[in-house]
Amino acid sequence: MRPDLSGIDPLDLNLATRFTVGDLLTRTRQLFPDRTAIVDGEEEIGYGRLDDAAEAFGRGLLDSGVQRQEPVAFLLGNSWRFAASFFGCAKAGLVALPVNLLLAPDDIAWILADSGTRTVVADPAFVPLLEAVLPGLPAVTTVVLTGDEPPASVAGREVLRWDDVATDPTPVEVLVEDRDTLHCLYTSGTTARPKGVLTNHLAVYVGVLSNALQVGHRRGDEFSVLPIVLPLFHTTALDTLLLPILLTGGTAVLPGGFEPEGFLELVERRSATHLMLLPMMYGALLASPGTRSRDLSSVRLCIYAMAPMPQERISQIAAAFPNARVLLGSGQTECVPATVFQWPSHQETKAASWGPSAVTVDTRIMDPSGQLLPPGETGEIVYRGPHVMSGYWNNPAANTAAFAHGWFHSGDVGHLDDEGVVWFTDRVKDMVKSGGENVSSVEVERVLLSSPEITEAAVIGVPDDRWGEAVTGVVVPADPDVDPAALAERLLVHCRAQLAGFQVPKRIEVRTGLPKTATGKIQKADLREQFRG
Repeated sequence: MRPDLSGIDPLDLNLATRFTVGDLLTRTRQLFPDRTAIVDGEEEIGYGRLDDAAEAFGRGLLDSGVQRQEPVAFLLGNSWRFAASFFGCAKAGLVALPVNLLLAPDDIAWILADSGTRTVVADPAFVPLLEAVLPGLPAVTTVVLTGDEPPASVAGREVLRWDDVATDPTPVEVLVEDRDTLHCLYTSGTTARPKGVLTNHLAVYVGVLSNALQVGHRRGDEFSVLPIVLPLFHTTALDTLLLPILLTGGTAVLPGGFEPEGFLELVERRSATHLMLLPMMYGALLASPGTRSRDLSSVRLCIYAMAPMPQERISQIAAAFPNARVLLGSGQTECVPATVFQWPSHQETKAASWGPSAVTVDTRIMDPSGQLLPPGETGEIVYRGPHVMSGYWNNPAANTAAFAHGWFHSGDVGHLDDEGVVWFTDRVKDMVKSGGENVSSVEVERVLLSSPEITEAAVIGVPDDRWGEAVTGVVVPADPDVDPAALAERLLVHCRAQLAGFQVPKRIEVRTGLPKTATGKIQKADLREQFRG
C-alpha cells in the first residue's frame, strides 16, 4: 500500500518527513536556544548562534556554486566553526569531508584529488600546506579561511573569509534525502592509500541516537557535559561524541589539546559528566596530582577505546572518578561507532570483552566460506544494520569484498559467547602466524600491559626463518631511565608465567614511543616495516 502524493510538492514532502542530520541541530535549538552548545577555549557558543551560523554557512556555500552532494573538504582543528561548517554542509545537502590533519601532504593532496574536491575550508594554520599542495590540484578552485584577516589569495586562488560566506541565517530548505551521503571520511592508510568511507544521514543519525542511549545522555535540565580532546575529523569524536551531545542539548567542551592537570581542572570547573580518552591519556591523568586533589564527582561515565587496558588501571580510574563507570566502546569508520559497548556488569565479569552489540547493530561471526558460526567459534566479526556505510568512494573492488554474503566484513577476528558478548581476538592483518599457531597480538599485549613497568605495548610478527613469524613485543617503559635489556628480560619472565609457550614473545624491544594515528591507534604496519628494514 502506498499513499497518493501526486498533489504534494516533493520538497514539501521531504521537509516534512526526512531523517537528516542537519535538522538535528535545528530541533535542539528550538528547545534550548540560549544554552551553551560548545565551549571553544573560553568562548561559549549557544545553540541559537551555532544553528544560525550553520544555516548561513550552508546557504553561503550553495550561493558560491557548490552543487548538491558535492564534497567540501575541511582542514580545520577542533572549534565551533568546525561544527558549524559540518552542519552547514548537512543542511545544504553537501558532503562534509574532514581531512585527517596528521596525514602527510602527499596523502592530503591525493585525498583532495581522489574525492574531486573543488572547495576547501581551512584554518589559517594550514595555509602553508595549501600553498604546497594546491599547485598540483587544478580542480580546487575555492578556499574559505577562518580568522579575521586571511590572505587575499592562496596558491593563486581567491580566498573567501568564513564569516563573509556565513552571512544570511535564513533556514536552508533544499531537498536532502535520508540516504544522501553526509560525510566522507578517509581511513588512515598504512599499507595503501586511504579509502574514502561514504556514510549517509540515516546511518549517522541512528548511530547518534544509539550512542546517546548507550552512554546515558539526558535530554532536559540534567544535560551532559563532555570535553572532547580527540580530533573532530575522526568518526569517534564527530559521530560518537559531538553529535550525541548536540542531539540531547548537552555541552561539548573543546579545550584545544590535552594536558593532564589542565584537563582535570577543566573537568572540575565545567562539572563534566562524561569523559572519552585513550588509555595513554588515562594513564597520564592517574599520574597527575589533580586526581587526588580535585572534585571529580560530577563524572558519571569514563569511556575508553582504541587499545586495551589492564584491569589494574581500570580499577584506578574507577577510584579516581568515584561516581563513574569505566566502560569500553568499539567500532570503526565503516560502521558508525559504537557498534558494540560494554554493559556496567561486564566490567566486573567480562572486562576483556568488547561487550554486546549496540541496540541498532546485528553482530555475528563468519567463516571464510560465508557461513555464520555458533557461539564460541572464532571467525571474522561481521555487521548488519543502519550504522553500516554506503560504501567506499571510487573503489568497487573494496566494496565487493566488504559486503560479501550480505554482511559488512570488519576485518576483525573474534567470537561471541552464549550471552551475545563479543570477544575480540585481533585484526585479521595483525594475527601472528608463528610455528604453525595463530597468536593474538591483543592477548599478548594485554599481558604485557599488566606489568606496571610499561605504559604502552604493541605485538607484531617479524619474518623469521624458523618460526615463519616471530612474536615480537615493542614496549614503552614507565621509567625512561630503565635498563632496556633488564626490562626486556623481566617482561619475558612475566609473559612466560601467563602465556602459552608459542605466545611468548621471541624478542622484546624497548622504545621511547610508538607510531600512532591521530586517534592514538598504534600503527603496527609502520612497526612491521621498521623491523623488516
